[in-house]
Amino acid sequence: MKEKNKKTNNDPIKDLLNDIELNNDALKAAVEQNESDKGGNEHVDILRNVLEETQNNIRRALEVLYSKNVDISSIKTRISKATIAPSADDTDRIIEGVFNGEFMVGSDGKEYSIPPNYASKSKLVEGDILKLTITKNGSFIYKQIGPIDRDKLKAVLLQDEITGDWYAVSDSRRWKLITASVTYFRGQAGDEVVILIPKNSKSLWAAVENIIKR
Repeated sequence: MKEKNKKTNNDPIKDLLNDIELNNDALKAAVEQNESDKGGNEHVDILRNVLEETQNNIRRALEVLYSKNVDISSIKTRISKATIAPSADDTDRIIEGVFNGEFMVGSDGKEYSIPPNYASKSKLVEGDILKLTITKNGSFIYKQIGPIDRDKLKAVLLQDEITGDWYAVSDSRRWKLITASVTYFRGQAGDEVVILIPKNSKSLWAAVENIIKR
């Protein structure tokens, strides 16, 4: 941490900026210590980034102050903007949840839509743990963080003639399939489908590993 600068009796604005920078250093050091004590944390990473950006803004303001012909009113405005804490809308939102075959059910009990192409290409299985990052501009970014144990088996690909939904059928068991997975492999009714299902629990849905043409 930086040492406290001596006060400049004839320039209180410079003193204020110096104090803000010192306080920012102390806060950032406290956050880093908290992370080392408790392990990694997404919210801590976001907070540190905000503090580092604030610190850079303050340093730039100091450089301007140390130059001549400074417009004090504009500097005061910049100080005010630099020290306002970010609102919730200015940071990414992170939610963890469980994949139920179609959606992610978040820890808040809400269902979050997952692009079928992503679920298909990632071969998500019902029960997988996901992390959703909702960015400041509203984009959804998913990451699989806890894949459930899987079993792989062969089944027959069938399509409901009324609804158009696809299923994998093996003996007396039947699983729903994401349409995007079937169309990706250009599957047709009667084809052999290799599916992934939870190893130690029952499921309504299965992920498509591959389709073998009949």
